[in-house]
Amino acid sequence: MTEELTVGRLVNTHGIRGEIKILSHTDFPEVRFAPGKKLLLIPADGSPKFEVTVESAKEHKGMYIAKLKGYTNINEVEKYKGSMLKVPSDDRVELPENEYYFHDIVGCEVYTEEDANQPLGTITEILQPGANDVWVVKPAKGQDILIPVINDVVLDVDIAAKRITVHIMEGLLP
Repeated sequence: MTEELTVGRLVNTHGIRGEIKILSHTDFPEVRFAPGKKLLLIPADGSPKFEVTVESAKEHKGMYIAKLKGYTNINEVEKYKGSMLKVPSDDRVELPENEYYFHDIVGCEVYTEEDANQPLGTITEILQPGANDVWVVKPAKGQDILIPVINDVVLDVDIAAKRITVHIMEGLLP
């Protein structure tokens, strides 16, 4: 069974012709909600998931208003409020070089360039405070280490091996 990536949540209906409001959970809404795109609808009530096809979609006040093929009135879509929209993980958008998905980075072990045999810790979350992301590294003991995601610090990212090598600049370690 393939893993699924969440791309949005149905938050409400829009009008009476079966349109829905989607709160986007993707960096690529123009790809995910493009006409003809197939999505998995995971009903909030726990009933079985099923595939839907986007007929049209437009951005509106920070959300997307979408029309799904085969749904023509509010009564047909109202029951899906709160449902999630997903895609198979093998349908991911290819990222530019040196950019990674959060779920690929979280769980990676971090090593320093000075000691390639002893891990510094494991990335547990990613913070986005502003100019650059910050990886939160949980060591075997002690307090979390914050690693800024900048070229001077992150030397190598090997997603397949779940291994990241960093250069520790003065002041980074507690």
